[in-house]
Amino acid sequence: MIMKDNPDLIRKPLNKVIHCWLLAIQLIVVGLLFADMPCQAANRTPIDRRALVSRHTVRINRFDSLASLSVGNGNFAFTVDATGLQSFPNVYTNGVPLGTQAQWGWHSFPNSTNLKPEETWGIYTYHGKQEPYAVQFDEPGRNKDASDYFRGNPHRLHLGIIGLDLLKSDGTPCVPSDISNIQESLNLWKGLISSTFKAGEFQVDVTTCCLPDQDKISSRITSSMFRTGQLAVKFQFPYPSGKHTDDACDWQHPDSHQTIVLKQDKNSVLLERKIDNDHYYIKVTWEGDATFFKKGEHDFRLKPANGGTLAFSCLFLPENPLVSSKTDETTEASFDADLSRTTSWWNQFWTRGGAVDFSGCTDPRASELERRVVLSQYLMAIQCAGMYPPQETGLTYNSWFGKFHLEMHWWHAAQFALWQRPDLLERSLNWYKSAMPAARSIAARQGWKGVRWMKMTDPSGIEAPSNVGSFLIWQQPHLIYMAELMYRDHPDTAILNNYKDLVFQTADFMADYVDYDQAGNRYILKGAIPAQETLKASETVNPPLELSYWHFALSVAQQWRLRLGMPKNEEWETIIEKLAPLAQKDGLYLAAETATDTYTNVRYTSDHMAVLGALGMLPASPLVRKEIMTNTLNWILKNWNWDKTWGWDYPMTAMCAARLGQPEKAVDALLMDRRTNTYLVNGHNYQDGRLRIYLPGNGGLLSAVAMMCAGWDGSKGDCPGFPRNGKWKVRWENLDRMP
Repeated sequence: MIMKDNPDLIRKPLNKVIHCWLLAIQLIVVGLLFADMPCQAANRTPIDRRALVSRHTVRINRFDSLASLSVGNGNFAFTVDATGLQSFPNVYTNGVPLGTQAQWGWHSFPNSTNLKPEETWGIYTYHGKQEPYAVQFDEPGRNKDASDYFRGNPHRLHLGIIGLDLLKSDGTPCVPSDISNIQESLNLWKGLISSTFKAGEFQVDVTTCCLPDQDKISSRITSSMFRTGQLAVKFQFPYPSGKHTDDACDWQHPDSHQTIVLKQDKNSVLLERKIDNDHYYIKVTWEGDATFFKKGEHDFRLKPANGGTLAFSCLFLPENPLVSSKTDETTEASFDADLSRTTSWWNQFWTRGGAVDFSGCTDPRASELERRVVLSQYLMAIQCAGMYPPQETGLTYNSWFGKFHLEMHWWHAAQFALWQRPDLLERSLNWYKSAMPAARSIAARQGWKGVRWMKMTDPSGIEAPSNVGSFLIWQQPHLIYMAELMYRDHPDTAILNNYKDLVFQTADFMADYVDYDQAGNRYILKGAIPAQETLKASETVNPPLELSYWHFALSVAQQWRLRLGMPKNEEWETIIEKLAPLAQKDGLYLAAETATDTYTNVRYTSDHMAVLGALGMLPASPLVRKEIMTNTLNWILKNWNWDKTWGWDYPMTAMCAARLGQPEKAVDALLMDRRTNTYLVNGHNYQDGRLRIYLPGNGGLLSAVAMMCAGWDGSKGDCPGFPRNGKWKVRWENLDRMP
């Protein structure tokens, strides 16, 4: 009756039914679309960061030379064995050594014959003028002596071994086979290492941390072995080895250095280390009654007077605290206070900045990628966030004499800005200001404007002699790129004013360095060894990564002028417009315009595939055509000699694949099963028997993952670097886009 009399009432329920069905269909479609998306774009539910970090707690149950663990703060790191201290360093000498290193800890052997840096110079004429480069000489004489000396000096110090002196019941030293029931863990959330083990019949418990703002370790040891006299803490100090790659310890020359007790009282002792013309200091502090005594020339022991627990700290200082105004009163803090400060800092580290959660992914490789990402964040914070650019092996052991390589600085440190921790990048960027006089001197002696950033150097900023490093140029734009990341994270004039001199003088060199090719009406790059180091400076023209980097960095420097209300630099603008495009042959980009046999010569395919960086770590530019780069990427993935690559080549490849819209290949590159893409149980990127750890790989991984999640300027959608196959449901927070 109602229906017959009121036809509108029939249509309204029917419309509601249709509307509901349409809404349901829309929800299903949207659901299917989101199921196929790699990320949860809205990210409405905050990531449980403690759960994320804690599921990657590192656990060790045996002595393993590649499984040592570290605590640190970026300026100082302390690496321990399975006992939680440095008890058996010889087990780890050829693995990941038990280092104690600080950014300020450098030493030089005496220059007894007054060798001078200019005696390392060789003269080259790659740009129509004489250019002195610091090189290695082979013929005996002062030039060779000078190049050997300045290449190896200064070198980084091992500041001292702090371990357990464990004795058997008969008084003989324990060996690793006497240690059993090992349960060691690295608590990433708190930044501390705990170890429980048995030495014979006795249990020993050790907890160790490193203060966030002091070069200080603090430890608490509990064991009834103290009561039987079978346990003490040992402090042993080596002479520096000065070798290219090693743990920096020479135990064979005790008469060449001194360890002096400057002051001792009831609860502390101050030691002075004299090594040739260099000095540093160690303050050991303990709680309760204990005895500190000398056992050998550079060998000391600490034992509690009674009880089964010893809590102590060891502070390393570059200056004598008895006369220095920089003495920190907090050095007297207790172990509990030290542990609280350490835990608080690490809690803040993990709760600020970026986070990526792969727990929703069903691809079987996702959990391993998450492990690498979490552990890499920890390692970069303790090894590479200091006042100087880091060496490739961080503060664990020496490579290249402990010197740092500026061409690797981007790979170590750009990730700090991308993960919204720019303060950790800023620490090392400030070093460039102090190094400007040295960089300006290098540029001037070679006849260039501005400042030229060297490759292999030390805190002084001088150039270490090298037949390869002195000719590299791709470190030059890094400063501009990283300064731009700082600005993008916090875009205000304070950042611009802070770095403008560095940016503009760096760009001045770059503009002056290019050569004008009149026949082609273009600017070219020549006379340099490119990132693909198998090419020679004398025969290389227009390497692709460097060309693209010149275009990017000069464009950014130009943008900085505009942001500061300055007119464009017309010289820079002309160079930007006329830089040569990347050279190609048969639809593939060459390693250089002059390397026409790039893909048939094993010399070229057994090193960094640097061409991929031209569109990967760097954004698209008029110099690069995507279709040719796609061909190049595909050829490299299929045919390259991957066993001759390095740890950062994999994230570089992943970034290129992501920008080319090939996310499956990006993930494949990040997780490629190759020796140099191995990540040890402690998170370190293993390379080979010489470089058992390689931190540019860790840093590059973090930059690539940030880019694959947050995208880059002009990218579309969320997580453009991850496949849309339903297996990569990645959640992320607080990551910045790449340029």
